[in-house]
Amino acid sequence: MTDGDRERTFPAPPPSRGRGFAHTWWGRAWVKALEDAALDSGQLKAGRRLARAGAVGSVSVRPGRITAVVRDRDRTTHRADVLVQELADERWDRFLDMTAERAGHVAALLDREMPAHLVEDAADAGVALLPELGDLEAECDCGAWDHCAHTSALCYQMARLLDLDPFTLLLLRGRTERTLLDELQQRGGTAGETNARSGHLQEAPDSPGQGVAAAEAYAAGDILPALPVLPALPEGPGRPPSLDTGAAPAPGVDPPALEFLAMATAAEAYRLLARAVGPGHGAHPPERELTLEQDAVRLAAAHPDTPISERLARGSGRDPQEMTLAVRAWQLGGAVALSVLEDEWIVGAEALARARAALASAWDEDERPSLIAFRNRWTVAGAPIQLRLGQDGRWWPYREERGCWTPAGQAVGDPATALATAVGDPRGVSTDE
Repeated sequence: MTDGDRERTFPAPPPSRGRGFAHTWWGRAWVKALEDAALDSGQLKAGRRLARAGAVGSVSVRPGRITAVVRDRDRTTHRADVLVQELADERWDRFLDMTAERAGHVAALLDREMPAHLVEDAADAGVALLPELGDLEAECDCGAWDHCAHTSALCYQMARLLDLDPFTLLLLRGRTERTLLDELQQRGGTAGETNARSGHLQEAPDSPGQGVAAAEAYAAGDILPALPVLPALPEGPGRPPSLDTGAAPAPGVDPPALEFLAMATAAEAYRLLARAVGPGHGAHPPERELTLEQDAVRLAAAHPDTPISERLARGSGRDPQEMTLAVRAWQLGGAVALSVLEDEWIVGAEALARARAALASAWDEDERPSLIAFRNRWTVAGAPIQLRLGQDGRWWPYREERGCWTPAGQAVGDPATALATAVGDPRGVSTDE
């Protein structure tokens, strides 16, 4: 069948159980026009069953009408037709003039897509491409006066065809693909002559290099609709459904572990969303990818009081006490705080000079505590208190608890403040020991 034909016939599809009838937004708009207008939801349900069972035969599409033979559940067949009003020539002229002026519209149609702004621009020009409430008129030899199961099944099948090729909708409205492209090319040539007269260079339509510059086709911001207003951030992450169904899980499936991962994923998604919509998001550098050992701590920190955290500890090479400390650090400062807890490094000469200057200026000489330095750690002599210098130059407070150095608070830029946090007394560490 040639592009110039006024009728296209699509072969009957195989049964397709459990799948949606439309995945594109224009296919779903077609389904909505059907379901909003149908008076009997039972007929719609029966139509969906027939369409999924492959009961719709070959679909004929021509201007103003789609037709198919639909096999009923009792094996009888019925001819079903759905009528859609064709567009008048004057409306087609307005549509073609508008489309020819927008290079992005033509490119989208050639890619078998129907962007929302094409439909919106057409509507602004008084041309309704997609059917609306009451636009789909049903005819069936079963005698039904409204949409029956047979015409409903045909409409659902048509939604699948529209998903594949929006030119099918334009044919239904009265123009074949070949006719549309020829008329668009003619209008494009006229536009090119106009541009040439006004001092803009454009190749002739029949030249080997004919086309539209990519920058013009894909950066036409003036035809894009405004972005919608962001919805409010939810109060917290959602809670995934329970997997405790009473049925035995499949071999290799661990329901508690799956529930744990779902909860942790929801919490991480909420954190990333809050960060993305927060002020100054564009100024934040991208987060580094976590190692397996770091990610195990992140997961455990999301829900630390679960048996899964013990498995995460073993899998990451930590004992329960080490995982508890790691989770504490993560809750205070993520991967940076975890690195300060578990890693030691030799402070470079420049960073060391800045650290010593910060320590010297943090206290008066007679109040300065005695500090013993080792790599990036400064321990208060005779006290279970320690300062740790992060790679970013901030100071982390630590306390010795039950023989382990434990994070005592978040990082700060001032060592005296960090030391006071570690002590738990804003007056700082006594130097009278």
